Amino acid sequence: MKKISFLFLFSVVLFACSGTSQKSSFQTQSALTTSADTIAPIKKSDDEWKSELSAETYWVMRERGTERPFTGKWLTNKKDGQYVCAACGYPLFSSEAKYDTECGWPSFYESLDKSHVKEIVDNSHGMHRIEIRCARCDGHLGHIFNDGPRPTGMRYCINSVSLDFVPAKKDSMDKK
Repeated sequence: MKKISFLFLFSVVLFACSGTSQKSSFQTQSALTTSADTIAPIKKSDDEWKSELSAETYWVMRERGTERPFTGKWLTNKKDGQYVCAACGYPLFSSEAKYDTECGWPSFYESLDKSHVKEIVDNSHGMHRIEIRCARCDGHLGHIFNDGPRPTGMRYCINSVSLDFVPAKKDSMDKK
């Protein structure tokens, strides 16, 4: 009986310690605290997605389109916060990893958590690229390239229409 109790307790502690760590120093209303391994994927029909998303967001996220460069609402955003999936609210990128590439789309040198995005080989349009999708709802976000800045050398080139922004909550000390 002691062995079973010990194993159960050990399993609980191990599970509790294996959660993903947030790189940001703030919490968001839409931020999820579970890893992609335990998050239930969102599966919806095309009709359900069409009824929930704008026409442009549906085209980009469900049909793998690309918004026109230099037109996205988050391209020049400099506020502190998290960028979340526009379709399901899953946290994807921190403003701390955002940088200006002058390529026309918001760019990040790393995702908030590697398990929150899926990388898929994309050989469309005669190019070899790596497509980035939301790990929760499988929505198309953009592409990743290896020409980014330090510390990762990566450039996550993301469609603004695939993202929503959740501003950082200020500490109560900041309000004084």
